[in-house]
Amino acid sequence: MAVQAMPEKARASFMGATRQRYVMLSLIATGTLINYLDRTILGVAAPALTKELGINAALMGVIFSAFSWSYAASQVPGGAFLDRFGTRLTYCLSVAFWSFFTLLQAFVHGVGALIGLRLALGVAESPCFPANSRVVATWFPRDERAFATGVYTVGEYIGLAFLSPLLFLALATFGWRSLFVGAGAIGLLFAIVWWRGYREPKESRANQAELDEIVAGGALLDQPPVQRFDWSAAGKLLKTRQMWGICLGQFAGNSTLVFFLTWFPTYLATERHMDWLKIGFFAIAPFIAASVGVLFGGWWSDRMLRQGKSPNVARKLPIILGLLLASTIIAANFVESNAAVIAILSLAFFAQGMAALGWTLVSDIAPEGMLGVTGGIFNLAANLAGIVTPLVVGGIVAATGSFFYALAFIGVVALLGALAYIVVLGDVKRIVLD
Repeated sequence: MAVQAMPEKARASFMGATRQRYVMLSLIATGTLINYLDRTILGVAAPALTKELGINAALMGVIFSAFSWSYAASQVPGGAFLDRFGTRLTYCLSVAFWSFFTLLQAFVHGVGALIGLRLALGVAESPCFPANSRVVATWFPRDERAFATGVYTVGEYIGLAFLSPLLFLALATFGWRSLFVGAGAIGLLFAIVWWRGYREPKESRANQAELDEIVAGGALLDQPPVQRFDWSAAGKLLKTRQMWGICLGQFAGNSTLVFFLTWFPTYLATERHMDWLKIGFFAIAPFIAASVGVLFGGWWSDRMLRQGKSPNVARKLPIILGLLLASTIIAANFVESNAAVIAILSLAFFAQGMAALGWTLVSDIAPEGMLGVTGGIFNLAANLAGIVTPLVVGGIVAATGSFFYALAFIGVVALLGALAYIVVLGDVKRIVLD
């Protein structure tokens, strides 16, 4: 049965409702910003770090990839932990541990220790996005979920967008180790803020009018703890067409994202021969563009749903168009001007932001009581891109001395992701397992 948005007349009846859901949204948006700052600070440090530690492009690709080995492998266990112990405790432990491992990276002097800490960081961060999806599904009506997803997802980009000049200034002034100290300390402080601030709807300051409003809109208010992880149910979930469609599509979208979070500063430094401060300045535009793309895609999707468009159109169209536009990254190979390159990369990253709404689909299709596991499987597939993309790009650059074929690889994968959403996904509806 098709999902319908809450009628405007019904929404008007909830005048006087509190807006505690936006407080919770601000918490996961901040957590996501810190999450991506901690996982991607290595990309900012990479040009200086590789010189100090004597690391070549192929080995740096392995180091970039190491995070995603453990991150991907931990998705299903992390989702099961989330379903069992709930959002508040899981997120707090996750933030505290990933921030600690980020801090320790400031003190490494060899490749082995760096890879080990990247693996530990991947395990610690694994519950974050399934938890984000659970918060949105628990707190938000269906026709607000895409925008809510866009708001927290923008944290992936906005931190690096506005912090890039400061990060590169700190890099030039204090060295690459200072970046890990600062990011780790911020995360440890946020773990305390999260524990004190986050509550489930019925335990929060939300009044009855807000609870009634979000329930009327389809929020999954009551998500009872799962006593035992059912591998057979996860196996059945993996056999569904909807899961394959969103997993293949998200892998493709994540490939573009991973390039920007890992190799992008190195591309500007080695292929375009920019200095630190110029890199910091030019890096702002693509990340701001991606932030706008995320918010625009979420707003557009929810607006179409409220106007009566089917979930198939409202949820899938922004993602498909985003992936098609992301493939334009290939055009950067054929221009000489730095300004033109940044414009092309900004368009591609804006489009990737539009395509980053896959987590809304997780909320829409996850079987009852399996939001954590569904999100874990989805993020496992998505972050296989975090394993594959850095290795492929590093191998290409090491073999050819150029990013030409690396950008071509990113563009082709984006096109394949659009095909997955068009051909494989099928109808957007909640999965019912036997």
